[in-house]
Amino acid sequence: MLSGKKILVTGGSRGIGAEIVKSLAEAGAQVAFTYSSNQASAQKILETLPGQGHRILAMNVADEASVNNALETLMTDWKEFDGLVNNAGITKDGLLMRMKSEDFDSVINTNLKGTFYLTKAITKIMMKARKGSVVQITSVIGQTGNAGQANYAASKAGVVAFSKSVALELGSRGVRVNCVAPGFIETDMTEVLSDDVKQKIMDKIPLQRMGSSKDVADAVKFLLSDQSAYITGHTLSVNGGMFME
Repeated sequence: MLSGKKILVTGGSRGIGAEIVKSLAEAGAQVAFTYSSNQASAQKILETLPGQGHRILAMNVADEASVNNALETLMTDWKEFDGLVNNAGITKDGLLMRMKSEDFDSVINTNLKGTFYLTKAITKIMMKARKGSVVQITSVIGQTGNAGQANYAASKAGVVAFSKSVALELGSRGVRVNCVAPGFIETDMTEVLSDDVKQKIMDKIPLQRMGSSKDVADAVKFLLSDQSAYITGHTLSVNGGMFME
């Protein structure tokens, strides 16, 4: 499905990102993925991937110099990119009246500006090759909003608008830009929720289950593949029906 394609995934050392990396490698892609601090975790994932030529990169996506330095290192081996997955993101939740400016800024800098840095750098290379697919991981929270997550919602909604604009700019060069918006996904974070909270979440989901990381990875894999060659500027919701556009 992705045989021979070179794909970069940010934030691929744990959770949804790690599942995306695994899924792409299993589909035949050559994958490079980034980590921010936990090199041991990234190395462990790297050693389990099928195929050859995979790479890990230290990168702070909120720092343009860090992004450019890591990409320069990768480009010594890779001369082109077939795909980019902007998955790295953070949360710093709090009610608006208690939210610190630095907590707002750090979420915007990582989730939105980080997406800008990577998309700009990689699509410049894709444009020359007149091919490529970019997938941004957003969130259902960017579509619905959520109390206590104004910063996170703003960052993810911003990524969607950003991606539509870039899709319009790059379509004539054969570069596609899409988003995947997960809903509630089973991760370490949701594992600690009480049964009461989980039930309240289930009551909002027509399919009556939380999603899995594989559900998200399958959507990403589709948008990176040639099977989605006529899709751009789209947000694919992976949320069990809890939000329908």
